[in-house]
Parts: sequence; C-alpha cells; structure tokens
Amino acid sequence: MHIRLIAVGDRQPSWVNDAFKTYAERFPRQWKFRIDKIAAARRSKNNPPSNAIQAEGEQILAKIDALERAVLLDERGMHLTSQELAMNLSDWQAGGRNLCFIIGGPDGVSAGCRERSDFVWSMSKLTLPHGLARILFAEQLFRAWSLLTGHPYHRG
Repeated sequence: MHIRLIAVGDRQPSWVNDAFKTYAERFPRQWKFRIDKIAAARRSKNNPPSNAIQAEGEQILAKIDALERAVLLDERGMHLTSQELAMNLSDWQAGGRNLCFIIGGPDGVSAGCRERSDFVWSMSKLTLPHGLARILFAEQLFRAWSLLTGHPYHRG
C-alpha cells in the first residue's frame, strides 16, 4: 500500500516544511509516501469562496486514482484516538488499496470531494491552520504506524 497526502496550499513557512519532513522521513519506505500540493485558488471580492472551493475540488478529484481509498481531513469528520487511527490504518492496509489523505483549502472542500471520500477524519474540533494540520497529520500517521509495529515512539 502506498500513502500520499493531497494538500491545498503550495507555500508553507519553512518551520512547517521542516516539521512535516521530520515525521514523513520516518514513515516506512514501503509506503512510498509523497505529498501532492495544489495551489490555493485566488479569493477576492470578485471571486467568491464558492468558486475557489469548486476549482480546488476539481484539482483534488483529478489527482485521486479511481481505486484509491480517499480519507478527507475535516473538522466535521469522525474523531479518533491514536489507537483508533492505528486500527483504521491496519484495516486500510489489509484492504490492499493505496491510500490518499486530503487537506482542502481555507474554505473547505467541494461537495464532490466529500462524496468521493471513503472516510472523513477530524483531527480536532478546533479549526487548524493548514500548515499545522499537515504537521499534526504526519505526526499522527507516524504514531499510528508506531502503535501497529510496537515501535517505542508511542508510550501511551
């Protein structure tokens, strides 16, 4: 199973990139993890957020393979403990499909993206800045892997 992240927002502060990379480099090689970045659509007085959401959604959907399991990260999704995430990851791995996580733009994702998602996961009830969401995603994915493999990283 290969894992990747599709994330709207192609420019992040260096501290975000550094922290994300710290965890992503720890992922198992067989995941062949990668991040696919999509530029955020322009938002202005003459271009309402709904247009940006639609444009970003089309780009996201174009990047998802037909057989891939898509997991949308959204504050309105299902709340999981680290152990529950690990169990889901185990189930997803057993299913044999490649796995793609999605972080939408600042105004959310299109209805099409939500419909295409096989699972909607909320990392927090808080609204997180996108850079912080990326870091938290990478850390929790690494933690889930560490739980499944008995790695000492998770000591909970």
